[in-house]
Amino acid sequence: MGEDAESPKINHTFLRDYVTEADVISTVEFNQTGDLLATGDKGGRVVIFQRETDSKGESEEVGETGDSGEYNVYSTFQSHEPDFDYLKSLEIEEKINKIRWLPQQNAAHFLLSTNDKTIKLWKVSERDKRPEGYNLKDEEGRLKDISTITSLQVPVLRPTDLMVEVRPRRVFSNGHTYHVNSISVNSDGETYLSADDLRINMWNLGITDRSFNIVDIKPANMEDLTEVITAAEFHPHHCHLFVYSSSKGTLRLCDMRSSALCDRHTKLFEEPEDPGSRSFFSEIVSSVSDVKFSHSGRYLLTRDYLTAKVWDLNMDKGPVETYQVHEYLRSKLCSLYENDCIFDKFECVWNSSDTVIMTGAYNSFFRMFDRETGRGVTLEAWRESSKPRAVLRTRRVYSGGKRRRGDVGVDSLDFTKKILHMAWHPSENIIAIAATNNLYIFQDRVNPETQLQ
Repeated sequence: MGEDAESPKINHTFLRDYVTEADVISTVEFNQTGDLLATGDKGGRVVIFQRETDSKGESEEVGETGDSGEYNVYSTFQSHEPDFDYLKSLEIEEKINKIRWLPQQNAAHFLLSTNDKTIKLWKVSERDKRPEGYNLKDEEGRLKDISTITSLQVPVLRPTDLMVEVRPRRVFSNGHTYHVNSISVNSDGETYLSADDLRINMWNLGITDRSFNIVDIKPANMEDLTEVITAAEFHPHHCHLFVYSSSKGTLRLCDMRSSALCDRHTKLFEEPEDPGSRSFFSEIVSSVSDVKFSHSGRYLLTRDYLTAKVWDLNMDKGPVETYQVHEYLRSKLCSLYENDCIFDKFECVWNSSDTVIMTGAYNSFFRMFDRETGRGVTLEAWRESSKPRAVLRTRRVYSGGKRRRGDVGVDSLDFTKKILHMAWHPSENIIAIAATNNLYIFQDRVNPETQLQ
């Protein structure tokens, strides 16, 4: 594997010296153009980064090199606060589980953010002018005495310093009994879905007091419960199709044209289990933690604990591609179960052309796989190489055989440094990696395929 190949370069990093639980990043998401990048953390905060365009060029050459500016903080706001469910005597964390951008319709941007129970729609807009010359208010905004008004004037707009305003536009609450794990905006631009452990609801973006339940797998007797919903996503082009994954490692493709309540799936994607390799941990490691449609809509990318898999919508008998992310951990499952790492939920993403996939691992490692060759590379997000333009080095985990210089032994891996959340720019070779409380933005000067030879 091309451990000596040229690696992506660090575009920018956002590092915090003091780690607190509230600072841990819990979700990362580019908007549709890639000019904005939003992160959410366990403290309920959303930080939006904006890509700065170079003064030299709006030219195509800049786009070709992929060096058209860095990402800087654009806005920070508190999205969710801790809450308490008095009926169930249950604390509701402020942690942001997911962020999803809406397609841009005008100068303003809109995004959805959710914690375990409540989904909010936020409007992000800029203001560089302010009105002056009110008839009924003075310059400080206080109402004037009407008896003192002797003439009328026309208010005017005066230039002012640029301000970024973030305002809540909708609050979608009381739709879920269990913890929300997914939200996905529909291609129709009018609806979105939200999924918890047992149900999936569809919302209209303009209606907050009710939603439509489209999937309900809750059994009449909870003792009969055998699986839970782990992730759900709408098809990128067909507004009637969506997919959801389960803790049993299955995927269900649903078509809302066939039935309003999609308890009966259109297609079931499942990999047959080898009875000879079954163990106590088989069901745990087969649970799907993330599912993503390819940009073309033809394939599905899933991540379970040990592997990443690509599924063809036209072939439901099994995955068409399987990539071993950290197979060397199979012998460590017992200790990983004891320290709860086996329940970590890793995300996975596609590049813009659906030719390369990426997912996370431990020890601040993340993996990229070239779908054409099947080859992969292990990269490391680490503070020592956090200087801008530094080359991101490849790494290799030693688990037997000939040991090379610089290899990391399996027993030396740091399982507290885990790459769970990531995002890929929608059109360029730019990736955002969340490593605990640090955000790394990597930019490749060449196609990622060249790193995987």
